[in-house]
Amino acid sequence: MPKVLSINPEKCTACRSCELACSIRHLGEFNPARSRIKVSIFMEEAIYLPITCTQCDQAWCARICPTFAIVRDPVTMAFTVKDEKCVGCRMCALACPFGVIVVYPDKGKAEKCDHCLSTGGDPECVKFCVPLALEYRDEDVAVKAKQKATAMKLKETYKEVTV
Repeated sequence: MPKVLSINPEKCTACRSCELACSIRHLGEFNPARSRIKVSIFMEEAIYLPITCTQCDQAWCARICPTFAIVRDPVTMAFTVKDEKCVGCRMCALACPFGVIVVYPDKGKAEKCDHCLSTGGDPECVKFCVPLALEYRDEDVAVKAKQKATAMKLKETYKEVTV
């Protein structure tokens, strides 16, 4: 059964350990600006929200990619970016409704959360999340329902912020 990265924003303390763990795992350096998970801090509402790729069922990033560089792993069902195919066109970044795909100038390739599949699986961000706001567990109906509810909250928050 595929696993999902489940986010519990009510438990997040904005310690940003997840960002540090991600950057050290993927880059070998502490660089939260290059993390594949970002903690959004909404001071007025006192809400801290880790945001990363939700591995959408209808992944617009993969659908729009002209070189088919974003592919779904058949075992884990997580989408990954194949560097050898990515041309850095940024179409995936434009298509992602959550803004979690980034093309960094120094690399010129798209980067997104892949549940740490590129380094063996078992997301590093989850291991270092002391308040347990992040969980990596088997997908089930309850998790899918929570993801959808979180996505809807994000959508509404995004609308309010951009208006």
